[in-house]
Amino acid sequence: MKAEQVIGVVGMSTMTVRPGDTSVAQGINDLPVVASNNILNLMESACSTSIIEFLDFGETTITENFKLELLGAVGVGSEIHATARCLSFENNLLVFEAEVHQNARLIATGQITRKFVERVSFMARAAAETMVAERPQTSVS
Repeated sequence: MKAEQVIGVVGMSTMTVRPGDTSVAQGINDLPVVASNNILNLMESACSTSIIEFLDFGETTITENFKLELLGAVGVGSEIHATARCLSFENNLLVFEAEVHQNARLIATGQITRKFVERVSFMARAAAETMVAERPQTSVS
């Protein structure tokens, strides 16, 4: 993938807020508004959508870091839309700016950095790390 192919591409994603998507349902606080992790998920989905056609077979991207600014709250039943635009591509890192709207009202903004990974290698490493982490600890006497 070349930088000139992806810089400026835009992706979109939409969700309708369900009761399980709220902060109260997820134990974050006692407010029945969309939880911030769901806003981030929506932004990440828009990022992925923007570049999907440029990925080679076996290639994917994962979130490396993000910055999220919440500007408003949205209740159950509301439809929200995310857009993400690729700002840069360098050293296997894609940087996106993202926004979430409820109709014309801006709900959140963010910047997300995603890293290219080879899917099989990444999953093999994740499985190995999980096995090591879950291995019972033995004490040496």
